[in-house]
Amino acid sequence: MLGVTDLGTYLLGTVAIILLPGPNSMFVLSTAASKGVRRGYQAACGVFLGDTILMVASAAGVASLLRALPPVFLALKYAGAAYLAYLGIRMLLSRPGPTDAAPVAEDRPFRRAFVISLMNPKAILFFISFFIQFVDPAYAHPAVTFTVLGAIVQLFSLIYLTALIFTGDRLAALFRRRRLLARAGASAVGVLFLGFSLRLATASL
Repeated sequence: MLGVTDLGTYLLGTVAIILLPGPNSMFVLSTAASKGVRRGYQAACGVFLGDTILMVASAAGVASLLRALPPVFLALKYAGAAYLAYLGIRMLLSRPGPTDAAPVAEDRPFRRAFVISLMNPKAILFFISFFIQFVDPAYAHPAVTFTVLGAIVQLFSLIYLTALIFTGDRLAALFRRRRLLARAGASAVGVLFLGFSLRLATASL
């Protein structure tokens, strides 16, 4: 169908991958918990745009370019790791106010989420290695196939991030009543981001 092979396996694999915790989903959850549903969706839109750019870049062969130019990959990798570490430290040092659940989100959650999504060169390699398994090489219009596969990823991502946004919004009410719990939540997310930073810094081609 439209050059997609083994659609059932692709759907199951995509769901499993999206459900794995990562900096994108944690940022959206924290944004919704601290700033509400509207800001949560702004962060989600940043993730969608960043992931779309990575998928297009992967389909265009940027992954192969990164393999051929290791210094470029290393520069992107360490820049991304440093950015995630910066966010993690900021969360650890933050002090929630009376209405803040986890002050990870700023006034520009879209931009933050967009940068977080883009600052992960491993994602480019992952997208191309995952997508290519489900693209029929005999199909005459591979761009259509990549579009279908990408649309499926974004649809599942929308469903998952929407669930996280409303979960975060419900948590916000609890955090408003219990400031100590809000502080613990912010610290936990900060530690997770430091872990994401370390994982990215030690990733290899």
